[in-house]
Amino acid sequence: MAGSQSLRTMMVDTQVRPSDVTKFPIIAAMLDVPREDFVPSAVQDVAYMDAPLALGAGREMPEARTLAKMLDALDIQATDQVLIIGGGYGYSAAVLAHMADSVVMVEDDADMVGEAEAALARADILNAAVLEGVLAEGAPKAAPFDVILVEGGVEAMPGALTDQLREGGRIAAIFQTGALGEVRIGHRIDGNTAWRFDFNAAAPVLPGFGATRSFTL
Repeated sequence: MAGSQSLRTMMVDTQVRPSDVTKFPIIAAMLDVPREDFVPSAVQDVAYMDAPLALGAGREMPEARTLAKMLDALDIQATDQVLIIGGGYGYSAAVLAHMADSVVMVEDDADMVGEAEAALARADILNAAVLEGVLAEGAPKAAPFDVILVEGGVEAMPGALTDQLREGGRIAAIFQTGALGEVRIGHRIDGNTAWRFDFNAAAPVLPGFGATRSFTL
């Protein structure tokens, strides 16, 4: 994409920094990763717009400000092992690969898995792996993780996922109540996850993360 670097700079200067995200590793990673390489070809021309991007199959890629604020709240460290749930075409994996020690991304859409693997390989990113699997099950064989990023909406958080956090680990997710959503950050303390509100955002609920509905006659 012509002018990709200038578009990345504009994205950071108009979307990320004004959202009070100033940590250097986040800024540097978002300036470095060509966002248009990690989206479907149909939306490459609008990859830097300040809005979620449709990935297909009812899925969305969050706008840059939402991802940046989630990473800021997670306080990513260079030694962290990170799990991404529902990473789509791999943009968040590429960004986090610049910031953390290692990244494992789980995606249940085979086409997205293939596209993400190819994009990460083209970017010469060697510390991020993409697994095809059930999103709500995470990556238990690679656990425990210091950080988990759930890149989509959640109505109910599976315990099998939070159990993959190391003691003291952090998890971020967008909890949806109808059309309203909020990002919450969880901390693993004494085998339990304590959640706190961070900011408002919304996203389609990921497969396997819907609330159990009860029916009455």
